[in-house]
Amino acid sequence: MPASDRPAPARAHAHGQAPVTAVLFCNLGTPDAPTPAAVKRYLAEFLSDPRVVEIPRAVWLPLLHGVILPLRSSKSAAKYATVWTKEGSPLKVWTERQAKRLQGWLGEHGHKVRVAYAMRYGNPSMASQLDALADAGATRILVLPAYPQYSGTTTASVIDAVAQWSGTRRNIPELRFVNRYHDDRGYLQALAQRVQRHWSEHGRGEHLVMSFHGVPERTLHLGDPYHCECRKTARLLAEWLGLQPSQYSVTFQSRFGKAKWLEPYTEPTLVELARKGTKSVDVVCPGFTSDCLETLEEIAQEARDAFLHAGGQAFRYIPCLNDDDAWIAALGHIAQQHMAGWPTQAAPDAQALAAQKQRAMALGAAA
Repeated sequence: MPASDRPAPARAHAHGQAPVTAVLFCNLGTPDAPTPAAVKRYLAEFLSDPRVVEIPRAVWLPLLHGVILPLRSSKSAAKYATVWTKEGSPLKVWTERQAKRLQGWLGEHGHKVRVAYAMRYGNPSMASQLDALADAGATRILVLPAYPQYSGTTTASVIDAVAQWSGTRRNIPELRFVNRYHDDRGYLQALAQRVQRHWSEHGRGEHLVMSFHGVPERTLHLGDPYHCECRKTARLLAEWLGLQPSQYSVTFQSRFGKAKWLEPYTEPTLVELARKGTKSVDVVCPGFTSDCLETLEEIAQEARDAFLHAGGQAFRYIPCLNDDDAWIAALGHIAQQHMAGWPTQAAPDAQALAAQKQRAMALGAAA
């Protein structure tokens, strides 16, 4: 192994320290600001990931940097500006709140666990947050993506980033990953309660559209379970809500490029519903756990305009789970389940830890 590729020297192992368990909650990412320069940096990182765009690098990267980024950055920045808040990017704001509330929920249920959040693309980066947790003494880390449905384009990319980080560390914490929770009871119950509460407060439309983020159709044929897990989430949510198949639609949004993506597409479906006489619709995005550009701009603005322009009269967007109490509880139960067997509750035996340190020092360990 070349010297430059070797893991960096680790800090001296601290004997007599209580084991620390941590949770790293990971979301997709966001630009640092709604500006063309910031969006360009973010998109360059995001669209350079071979998990996201499965085109040979020699073909894709010149196209990305020579054509797509110069054209798309300004347009995307203008869209981000329409949803940006005083606190910053909605996705980052909600993700940070979810992590803080997850820390609180776990603490209330007796778990002495450190919780941090990271973005797969953008800041805070996964590597920087993993470094911070490891340097703070974390010996066990649960990596919990914000993606209920597994996809090679999202969940697997998170695992890739952790593996890449591990290659830079000499002393690697014990790692666990949550791959999916698309059919988790608590997650589904939180979704159902969110929809029902919205109906109670704002009225119920004639038809419910469940819109998931799209991926190229070829990923389905290559074995990616994402399509199937989205469909299962939708079916189970419909059962929770007592809906018949004619009362809801499952669609996929956020197409990019000319390739065929998972169908049916969200906006054309809404247009067709309006043209066939549906006057009011509700739209929910079960695959997004935090409101973001794709929900607040693409659905609540663009899709709404398309539906109303096609003859619809009432379009209601149902917000994501965000920091909803039921969702935080579901997230806590998911984390709790996957940390089973790790020492998160028992108080450390101070006397035993001190004795351990003395034995290590007697054998030559640094004080």
